[in-house]
Amino acid sequence: MAMRTLAATMTLAAAVALAAFPAAGQTAEYQAPRTPDGRPDLNGIWQAMNSAHWDVEPHSAGPSVVRELGALSAVPAGLGVIVDGGAIPYTPEALAQRDENRANRLERDPAIKCYLPGTPRGMYMPFPFQIIQSRDHVMMLFEFAGAVRTVYMTDQMDAPADSWMGWSNGHWDGDTLVIETTGFYGQTWFDQSGNHHSEAMRVVERITPRSPETLWYEATMEDPNVFTRPWTIRMPLYRRVEENARILEFRCVEFVEDLIYGHLRKQPEDDGR
Repeated sequence: MAMRTLAATMTLAAAVALAAFPAAGQTAEYQAPRTPDGRPDLNGIWQAMNSAHWDVEPHSAGPSVVRELGALSAVPAGLGVIVDGGAIPYTPEALAQRDENRANRLERDPAIKCYLPGTPRGMYMPFPFQIIQSRDHVMMLFEFAGAVRTVYMTDQMDAPADSWMGWSNGHWDGDTLVIETTGFYGQTWFDQSGNHHSEAMRVVERITPRSPETLWYEATMEDPNVFTRPWTIRMPLYRRVEENARILEFRCVEFVEDLIYGHLRKQPEDDGR
């Protein structure tokens, strides 16, 4: 009963907190600097400052997936970033799959094994990413695993093949960059809590300059194989303003070689002594 009460309280708090932030269309008073082609300048290094990487839904603090690592790797509490209701609208079968994923997340979370984080998860991992903008393309370079997204503003086409990050086509809606992404493998998760999708997912993102040092980010997910209706997340992204801010290398494969390949290591023979 106490856990249900806590969950209900956090869901209500999340709804209040999200309502306190105006929608992107309500921030039209801020006029972002312009690129040479007259579009809002999104160039820079950005990072989310929330706990969505651990769980996009409202959640209390919890132990690390590897408890031996202690308090510093524990899961921080979060109000969630889902706009409507605070919970992902799973089908019953997909909800059962989420629960199974969550119970086995150390073995199943692709990001733990350094696979690319997918979309939208890459946008709110606790790592910075860089936007490089031109008239024909918007590039997103992620520190985690060296992931890269190319948003095609011209020469758009359907996804030629499925991929971890999906295939992204974009257009401008006033000062908002709108990105439609399809062509997913269906193996990435939204967070460390087992929230998942299928290869049929379609993501529509909206990125709007909110101030000189913040972007307003929204993403709406559709997937008839997993969700009963579309659902949306919303959050600010913050500019990294420290001197010489840059994307650094995070070659995570070498950090998980033992986790992935340890079972293949030749064991010493037992000599019977």
